[in-house]
Amino acid sequence: MVAGTLAAAFLVGLLGGVHCIGMCGGIVGMLTAGLQDAARSSLGRIFLYHLAYNGGRIAGYTLAGALMGTLGTLIAEVVPIQHAQRALYTLAAIFMIALGLYLAGWWRGLATVERAGVGLWRLLEPLGRRLAPVAGLHQAIGLGFVWAWLPCGLVYSVLIWSVSAGSAMEGALLMLAFGLGTLPNLLAMGMLAGAAARLTSRPWIGRAAGALVMGFGLHALWQLYI
Repeated sequence: MVAGTLAAAFLVGLLGGVHCIGMCGGIVGMLTAGLQDAARSSLGRIFLYHLAYNGGRIAGYTLAGALMGTLGTLIAEVVPIQHAQRALYTLAAIFMIALGLYLAGWWRGLATVERAGVGLWRLLEPLGRRLAPVAGLHQAIGLGFVWAWLPCGLVYSVLIWSVSAGSAMEGALLMLAFGLGTLPNLLAMGMLAGAAARLTSRPWIGRAAGALVMGFGLHALWQLYI
């Protein structure tokens, strides 16, 4: 996979922190509050637990990317490869543009994409409840893995992108890069929830992030058709 594609996926995850505050801020606060007293005895231990949560979450993203990359491979076997790749890259670029509009607050259409995952979440959410309250790092990893499947327009947009990656491995790598991009924001949210929320609530930050993600999508379309 081209390094630039992985770098773009990382940046989408990083810039998506604006969205993550609203989507996952409550979850992160709940995870911190749900830790046992011993786990909350120091900032170092709290950080370790949040790292475990996010490790599980990124593992979930990576698995989902592998599944979507496999789907892309199957599509390419049915449709002539040049047509399949062009169509999948076009779809991914369109979703990047839609995601940019969503992050900037200019269009909320991706909320309909989030609703597509509600059925799966209803199946997994009880498993997450059984893992709480978290008493050990293994539970934190498991809870993070369940959290990865929470319906989210940001995640789903990058999953559509991973269909065009070309293989299960490349789809997994793309989602891994995206997940690592989300890590700084979500770790900061866990440690400094109030400050992170105040910073990313500024409208210009969301608009700038959205415009940059739209730029990724427009650049991809330019490469395909110009």
